[in-house]
Amino acid sequence: MQEEDKVRDAVLKVALGFRVEEVTEEYGMEDGEMRLMKRRETHKDIPPDLKAVRLLLEGTDYASFTDEQLEAEKEKLLRQLEREKENA
Repeated sequence: MQEEDKVRDAVLKVALGFRVEEVTEEYGMEDGEMRLMKRRETHKDIPPDLKAVRLLLEGTDYASFTDEQLEAEKEKLLRQLEREKENA
Protein backbone atom coordinates (compact mmCIF):
# COMPACT_ATOMS: atom_id res chain seq x y z
CA MET A 1 0.00 0.00 0.00
CA GLN A 2 1.35 3.39 -0.93
CA GLU A 3 1.85 6.12 1.65
CA GLU A 4 -0.87 8.23 0.05
CA ASP A 5 -3.36 5.35 0.44
CA LYS A 6 -2.36 4.92 4.08
CA VAL A 7 -2.95 8.60 4.76
CA ARG A 8 -6.33 8.53 2.98
CA ASP A 9 -7.37 5.45 4.97
CA ALA A 10 -6.33 7.14 8.24
CA VAL A 11 -8.27 10.29 7.37
CA LEU A 12 -11.27 8.14 6.41
CA LYS A 13 -11.14 6.38 9.76
CA VAL A 14 -11.15 9.72 11.59
CA ALA A 15 -13.89 11.07 9.32
CA LEU A 16 -16.17 8.12 10.07
CA GLY A 17 -15.32 7.78 13.76
CA PHE A 18 -13.95 4.67 15.44
CA ARG A 19 -13.66 2.77 18.70
CA VAL A 20 -10.48 2.54 20.79
CA GLU A 21 -9.74 -0.05 23.44
CA GLU A 22 -7.66 1.10 26.40
CA VAL A 23 -6.06 -1.22 28.92
CA THR A 24 -4.91 0.05 32.31
CA GLU A 25 -2.82 -2.19 34.53
CA GLU A 26 -1.64 -1.55 38.06
CA TYR A 27 1.20 -3.53 39.58
CA GLY A 28 2.23 -3.91 43.19
CA MET A 29 4.58 -5.89 45.39
CA GLU A 30 3.19 -9.13 46.78
CA ASP A 31 5.36 -11.76 48.47
CA GLY A 32 8.45 -9.90 47.26
CA GLU A 33 7.40 -10.04 43.62
CA MET A 34 5.81 -7.55 41.26
CA ARG A 35 2.32 -8.76 40.44
CA LEU A 36 -0.60 -7.50 38.47
CA MET A 37 -3.05 -6.10 41.02
CA LYS A 38 -5.69 -4.53 38.78
CA ARG A 39 -6.50 -4.66 35.09
CA ARG A 40 -9.21 -2.57 33.52
CA GLU A 41 -10.31 -2.59 29.87
CA THR A 42 -12.38 0.28 28.57
CA HIS A 43 -13.68 1.26 25.18
CA LYS A 44 -13.93 4.79 23.89
CA ASP A 45 -15.96 5.80 20.89
CA ILE A 46 -14.21 8.53 18.94
CA PRO A 47 -16.87 10.55 17.09
CA PRO A 48 -16.59 11.48 13.41
CA ASP A 49 -14.45 14.54 12.76
CA LEU A 50 -15.94 17.10 10.36
CA LYS A 51 -12.52 18.51 9.43
CA ALA A 52 -11.49 15.07 8.18
CA VAL A 53 -14.76 14.78 6.24
CA ARG A 54 -14.09 18.13 4.56
CA LEU A 55 -10.55 17.07 3.72
CA LEU A 56 -11.83 13.91 2.03
CA LEU A 57 -14.57 15.74 0.15
CA GLU A 58 -12.28 18.49 -1.16
CA GLY A 59 -10.44 16.03 -3.37
CA THR A 60 -13.57 14.52 -4.94
CA ASP A 61 -16.30 16.21 -6.96
CA TYR A 62 -19.26 14.35 -5.45
CA ALA A 63 -21.70 16.90 -6.87
CA SER A 64 -21.18 15.44 -10.33
CA PHE A 65 -21.85 11.83 -9.18
CA THR A 66 -25.06 10.07 -10.15
CA ASP A 67 -27.15 8.43 -7.43
CA GLU A 68 -25.68 5.06 -8.40
CA GLN A 69 -22.12 6.40 -8.17
CA LEU A 70 -22.84 7.95 -4.76
CA GLU A 71 -24.29 4.65 -3.52
CA ALA A 72 -21.24 2.76 -4.82
CA GLU A 73 -18.90 5.24 -3.10
CA LYS A 74 -20.86 4.87 0.14
CA GLU A 75 -20.60 1.07 -0.03
CA LYS A 76 -16.86 1.31 -0.75
CA LEU A 77 -16.31 3.58 2.25
CA LEU A 78 -18.36 1.29 4.51
CA ARG A 79 -16.29 -1.72 3.40
CA GLN A 80 -13.09 0.21 4.15
CA LEU A 81 -14.42 1.07 7.59
CA GLU A 82 -15.23 -2.59 8.30
CA ARG A 83 -11.69 -3.61 7.25
CA GLU A 84 -10.28 -0.96 9.57
CA LYS A 85 -12.38 -2.29 12.46
CA GLU A 86 -11.21 -5.86 11.75
CA ASN A 87 -7.55 -4.77 11.66
CA ALA A 88 -7.77 -2.68 14.83
